[in-house]
Amino acid sequence: MNTKYTMSERGSKELRDKFGKLTIKEPYAKTKFLSVHVRGYIDLVRPFTLFAPFVVSMSIIAASMVYNKIPIQGDWWVTVGQASFTVAIVNAASNALNQATDFEADMISKPYRPIPKGIVKPDEAQSLAYLLYLFALLRSVTINLWFGIFIFLIMIFTVTYSLPPRIKRFMFLNQIWIAIPRGFFGILASWSVFIPEGQTPFTATSLIIGTIATLFLVGGMATKDITDAVADKRTGTRTLINTYGTKKTAFISLPFMFFPFTAIPILINIGLLDQYLWPLTFLLIPSVLISYLMIKESESKSLENVHAWSMMYIVYISFAMGFALLVIFNQYVQIPKFLF
Repeated sequence: MNTKYTMSERGSKELRDKFGKLTIKEPYAKTKFLSVHVRGYIDLVRPFTLFAPFVVSMSIIAASMVYNKIPIQGDWWVTVGQASFTVAIVNAASNALNQATDFEADMISKPYRPIPKGIVKPDEAQSLAYLLYLFALLRSVTINLWFGIFIFLIMIFTVTYSLPPRIKRFMFLNQIWIAIPRGFFGILASWSVFIPEGQTPFTATSLIIGTIATLFLVGGMATKDITDAVADKRTGTRTLINTYGTKKTAFISLPFMFFPFTAIPILINIGLLDQYLWPLTFLLIPSVLISYLMIKESESKSLENVHAWSMMYIVYISFAMGFALLVIFNQYVQIPKFLF
């Protein structure tokens, strides 16, 4: 057992020698393949947070293909990958812009980030954000017009969150301002990649799934403010966390994460959702866990935030993947009616 541990440690050292630190909180160091400056640029986009929009987008795109009975072309996976990558790039741009405008708060709560460390300057981070935004917008319109429109709307929300009127400053509205582009517009953008000719992405299913995602994120996004409570207050940003405390915020946020999933059986009963989607209701259980973890305020040693924040992303990814799997399974497998 000791040998395995030694081999694991040796492997980690080799990776650090080649690529530098393995987690965001480790110190910067020059490596064989990456300079400190390049690694700082990588940290600006926060790669870990890009996994969620990429997987969510890919799941929704796949679900829409099957749901809308789109004829599968040989290169369908290329379009799926490019569209999902574009959604992730918009998120990367917003991450860089947020760090460029929040460096004073980061010096208090996240001093390990590249700007507080002096690795990257704020104007460099802002320039990187604009380049990524431009790339995403140009790439999106090559997918189709609807996708380009939704990507543009996502950009508007993420830019105004960090820059004037800087919606981040306003309590609760800041959570809504993040939830709408990442939930509603993100879902609709992904749904619009493959739609029948002459139709729009605005269907009962896409709108409801997007609304559920948005409401969940309105509550869940409070988790990101826990470690920033002191810094936000000192720099003029009001959040539920630094105004009411973590415990009250957990109770305020819980209904937004809990009730959207409890509404699924009701929506099925009145005919707005398909019956086979009822298992998504079970996501109310980990939603309660998120509130519990918020109260615990247990911070991750390797990631940037508390465990509740990580769980929030896990539930969101599970929602999108679960939705996609249920749609695909229902299309290609005959499910006995008595199960519904």
